[in-house]
Amino acid sequence: MYLVDRDVYAFIKPSFDAHTLGLTTAAELLKDCGYKVIIADEVISKVMDNINHEPNQQRILNWIIENKITHIGISYRLDEDDAVDLVGYLMNRLRSESMLDYQGGPIKSVFFAGLPRACEVINEVHKGFVKTFKGGESIRETLHKMGVPEERIPKHILEGSRYDDIRMEFGEDIIKSQNYDFFKPVDRATYPEYGTFNDTVEKRLVAQKSGPFVPLMRAHAGPYSSSMTREEAIKLFMSWAKYLAETGYLDILSIGTSQLTQSNFGEDWDDKPNGGGVPINSPEEYRMIWEVSRPLLLRTYAGTKNIPELARIYEETINICWHALSLWWFNKLDGRGPYDLYTNLQQHIETLKYVATTNKPYEPNVSHHFAFRGADDVTYIISAYLASKLAKKLGIKTLILQNMLNTPRLTWGIQDLAKSRAMLTLVKSLEDSNFKVILQPRAGLDYFKPDLEEAKIQLAAVTALMDDIDPHDETSPPIIHVVSYSEASHLATPDIINESIKITQYSLQEYRRLRKEGKIEDMSRNEDVYERMIELIGSAKIIIDGIEKYVDNPYSAEGFYKIFAAGFLPVPYLWGEVDEFKYAKGLKTRPVRGSVKVVDEEGNIMSAEKVVDYARSNLEEVEYIFNQKYRVGQ
Repeated sequence: MYLVDRDVYAFIKPSFDAHTLGLTTAAELLKDCGYKVIIADEVISKVMDNINHEPNQQRILNWIIENKITHIGISYRLDEDDAVDLVGYLMNRLRSESMLDYQGGPIKSVFFAGLPRACEVINEVHKGFVKTFKGGESIRETLHKMGVPEERIPKHILEGSRYDDIRMEFGEDIIKSQNYDFFKPVDRATYPEYGTFNDTVEKRLVAQKSGPFVPLMRAHAGPYSSSMTREEAIKLFMSWAKYLAETGYLDILSIGTSQLTQSNFGEDWDDKPNGGGVPINSPEEYRMIWEVSRPLLLRTYAGTKNIPELARIYEETINICWHALSLWWFNKLDGRGPYDLYTNLQQHIETLKYVATTNKPYEPNVSHHFAFRGADDVTYIISAYLASKLAKKLGIKTLILQNMLNTPRLTWGIQDLAKSRAMLTLVKSLEDSNFKVILQPRAGLDYFKPDLEEAKIQLAAVTALMDDIDPHDETSPPIIHVVSYSEASHLATPDIINESIKITQYSLQEYRRLRKEGKIEDMSRNEDVYERMIELIGSAKIIIDGIEKYVDNPYSAEGFYKIFAAGFLPVPYLWGEVDEFKYAKGLKTRPVRGSVKVVDEEGNIMSAEKVVDYARSNLEEVEYIFNQKYRVGQ
C-alpha cells in the first residue's frame, strides 16, 4: 500500500467512548505527513453507537463517499466483544457494497485501536486486512502501520523520536542480555529505626547517601478475585506482602485497596461491588498487614469519604510513609468519590493540616489526572506547582513530587524531559530550610504493550528517560515508582514486581555507565529540551501570575474551586459535572510534535496570556455560581 496525496484518512468512534487522545494524536501525525484527515463529528459518532442498524450503516457509507475517504480508523476501548461486533458490522457492509480496494472500491485500509483481546479477534476474523493497534506503538511504528512511507515522514518527527528509538534499542540490549536477573537486593538495614514503627522514607534516603546511592523502589500491589471471600483476599495480600518483604527488592509497598475501602471503610458492605483491589475494612486488618510486611515502608490510597479520619487510621496502623491527595480529583468530577469538588477540596485541606502535624511527606496525586483528561503540558506543570505551594502554606515539610511520564502515551521523550525539568524547576523554587522536594518518576499507565517481552524493553527504556531528567545528579531520582511490565496484560504478581524492580535497577546502572563512557548523548545539553523547558516555564509563570492576581485567596478550597471552574487549568475531556464546570472543559487541546498544547476553535495554538484572559473573563460568573451553591444560607 503506497499513499498518494489524494488519500483521505478518517477517524471514527462511538460517541459514548470518551477515549480520544490516541485518535487525535494519530490524526496530527498524519497531518504532519501531509495527508488530509477527517475526524467524525458528534452526529456521525452517534450513528456509530448503533451501527448494527442498516440505516445507520448506510449513513456511514454516505459519509465515506461524500468525503472521498480512502483509509478508515476506528477507535473503541471499552467492551471487547462490542468492539469486535462494531468492526464486523462496518466491514461486512463495506464488503457487500464492494467498497474495499481489492474489490475495486476506494477503501485501501481499515485500522482499529482497542483492547488487546479485541485486536487479536479482529486480526483473526478479518485476515489481517484490518490493521490493529493494541497500544504502546512507537511513532514510526504507528505511521508505517498506517502505510506512510519513510520519505513522507517529516524530519522533525524522525528527529523528535530518535531519542525514543535509541532508548528502545538500549532496552532491547538490556532484556536480551538478561543480566538484570543477577541484580541483588540492596541492604538498607543501616540505621536503628529500619523497619520499625519509627522508620520514615527520609531516614531511608539519608542512610543510602552514606554509600553508593541506589534509588528507593516503590510498587503497587492489590490482588483480588470475585471468587474469593473478603477474608481470603486479605490473606492472599498478606502472603504477597510477606514475600515481597522477605525477597528484599522492594522498599515501599503501596497497598492497592478496593473502592469500598476508600469510600465505605468500617461500614457493612452488604452486596456492594468491590471494584477490584484489597477489600480491607478495619484498622486491625491494616495492623496485620504491617506486621507481616516488615521491614517494608507502607502506604495506601487516601479515602474518598471521611478523608481526615482515614488518614489518622493509616498513621496509627501502618505508619504510612507518606500521604497522597488529589485535591481536584476522586470525587463527583471523575465518579471516584461521593463529594462535590468544593467539599472534596475542604476535606483534602483539612487532611493536609493534619498530615503537617505528623511531619509525614505529602504526594500531590494531581498532574497526571489532569493529563488523563486532555490537559496540556503547561496545565500539568501548574497543577503540581499549585498543589505544592498549598502544601507548603499548610505546613508540609517534605513533598514527594510524582511525575508520570509517557502521558499521553505518544509523548516524545524530549518533550517529557522538558516538561519534567520545567515542573521540577518551578516546584523546587519553593524549597527552603522548612520545605524539601523529592522527585518520584514513573512510567505512564497507558504506556506498556500487552506483549510481555516488549513491555520489559519499554520498562528499561523508560528507566533511561527517568535518569535523563537530572542526568548529572547520582542521587536523582531518589525514589522510582516501578510500574510492572505486565500492566497492560494482567495483574502483577510478587515475582513480576521483583523482576520489574531488577530491570529498573540494572537499567539505571547500565545507562549511567554508558553515559560516563560517552556512548550515549548527554541529554543535559540537548538544545530542543532546553528551549521547550524555557517555553514551558515562561508559560506556566504567566498563568500562575494570572491566578495569583485575579483569584482571591487562591491557595484555599474556594480559590482552587474557582481556578478550576474558570478554566485556568483546561480539561477538555472532563466527563462529570460538566454543566457546573463548562469553562474548565471549554478550551481544546491537541498533540503538537510530541507535546500537548491549548488551541483555539480553529486549531491554532493559544498563548498563555490568552488562557489567562479566557479564565479571567469567566471569574465573575464562577463566583456567582459558587456563592449561590455554597454561600446561600450560611
